[in-house]
Amino acid sequence: QVQLVESGGGLVQAGESLRLSCAASGRFYRVNAMGWYRQAPGKQRDMVATISSGDSTNYADSVKGRFTISRDNAKNTAYLQMDSLKSEDTAVYYCNLNYNTRPYQSARADAWGQGTQVTVSS
Repeated sequence: QVQLVESGGGLVQAGESLRLSCAASGRFYRVNAMGWYRQAPGKQRDMVATISSGDSTNYADSVKGRFTISRDNAKNTAYLQMDSLKSEDTAVYYCNLNYNTRPYQSARADAWGQGTQVTVSS
């Protein structure tokens, strides 16, 4: 019942910046958290950054100090500002939405975007 669309990926050189956007649409009672995950070739999908409904953030150690996650609640949109990009950041980045379909703790669900490619050359 919820759809996510990512945008903003591309090819950049090491040290440059990119800003990813994730727009959510559909029906949901409450957004619990939004986040960004990435998956490099041959590896599993890992958490990059998350932001809760109370704007509490969490980052992977590898991106702390370089990436910043934010959200616009009115637009149901999450952003990932990526600065000082490294070749190790190359991956497909996926947006995640954890939400409630009803006002009960058990009525939680996750939605995923289609992914956007980020390639960093050194």
